[in-house]
Amino acid sequence: MSPAQGVSSLIFVATLVIILSERLDATIVAMAGGVAMVTVGTAMGFYSQGQALRSVDFDTLGLLLGIMILALLLEKTGFFQYMAILAGKLSRGNPWVLLIMLGSTTTLLSTVMPNVTVIVLIVPVTILIAEILGISPVPLLMAEALFSNTGGVATLVGDPPNVMIASAAGFSFNDFLTHTAPLVLMCLLAALIVLRVVYRAELGEPPKNVEALMRLDERQALTDPRGMNKVLIVLGMVILLFLVQGPLGLTSAFIALAGAAAGLVWVRPSMEETLKGMEWSLLLFFAGLFVTVGGLEAAGVLDLLASVVAALAQANLLLASVSVLVGAALVSTVVNNVPLTIALIPMVAGVGDLGVPTSPLWWALALGAGLGGNATIMGATPNMVAVALSQKTRVPITSRLWMRAGLPVMIVTCFVATVLFVVFFGWMKTP
Repeated sequence: MSPAQGVSSLIFVATLVIILSERLDATIVAMAGGVAMVTVGTAMGFYSQGQALRSVDFDTLGLLLGIMILALLLEKTGFFQYMAILAGKLSRGNPWVLLIMLGSTTTLLSTVMPNVTVIVLIVPVTILIAEILGISPVPLLMAEALFSNTGGVATLVGDPPNVMIASAAGFSFNDFLTHTAPLVLMCLLAALIVLRVVYRAELGEPPKNVEALMRLDERQALTDPRGMNKVLIVLGMVILLFLVQGPLGLTSAFIALAGAAAGLVWVRPSMEETLKGMEWSLLLFFAGLFVTVGGLEAAGVLDLLASVVAALAQANLLLASVSVLVGAALVSTVVNNVPLTIALIPMVAGVGDLGVPTSPLWWALALGAGLGGNATIMGATPNMVAVALSQKTRVPITSRLWMRAGLPVMIVTCFVATVLFVVFFGWMKTP
């Protein structure tokens, strides 16, 4: 290993360790890591400011920005609270049916907008419903977080790792619907069975005050019905354009930003409030990590890893793909799947530069990173959000409580995904 490779690896590992320690805000650490990488890279001659700028995936950031704006416009109308209350009333207070209804609502919403946004807005209403019924909110919150992670793997926009993988691999919205969505559906069914077994005692609790739940008026949650209809129409058009983006030659980022612009023009919200509500820290976090990982790539560290994976893929592409799926899932149990994916994308791209078909590797990475993040609180951002919000309840979710359900769900869903991946390997080799 050359000095440049050693120093760049040290900066990346230090950045990752500090992020995991949670001693500093993750965005601050990511930006500091990027600055350190550019400074050292410039001094040692392996990474320039221009290279750092080119390492930022603006297609990913543009897609996330556009979808965030649409989600924020929809949030202001009370749509998410409306959906949660409606799901609660349809369950008629039955804890098991309630888990299915809220989990399904979260999954559905997580296929068309970032799962972090969905969790932030659904969880508070879920806690309220659980308090009214006098039941433990833990099974419901766990189902929502786990289903948002799992369901998010099904589409291009559902999970941040998918957004980045699609940008790097050139995959379309339809590619995810035909490759990962069918596997994710089976994984969701498997996860539901696991939750039923793990929480059989909690879900057997008789609910209280069912009448109070049924008296809730979901329509009162809608603060702007006309605005909701406008945003839903725009979101429907965005999804339609995603489905036909290939023949039209449109990028996912352009479609998302065009949809956001249309939504802003039609709804005409206060731009000051809209800008305040944006998750700018998440975009800066991604940008910082892109720059940091770009230094690893410029130093040749990722080329070393790519050569190892390429050698395995040339010998047995199926084995290499399964290794990526399982490996990404295992690492995601201790490393948030966002920085993991950012780090592995250049490696998989490097395998392609060596003449090896990479489509199966990309799909394996999407499945492994998305499903592996279910195991621990640190595995995925929605997990951390759900746990933080649970601290306000009478049963806060701890690491032990999380792993009681998250770990078996991760193991079972990864097993199901791996088996199906092997069965449909021929299809996975297509883009």
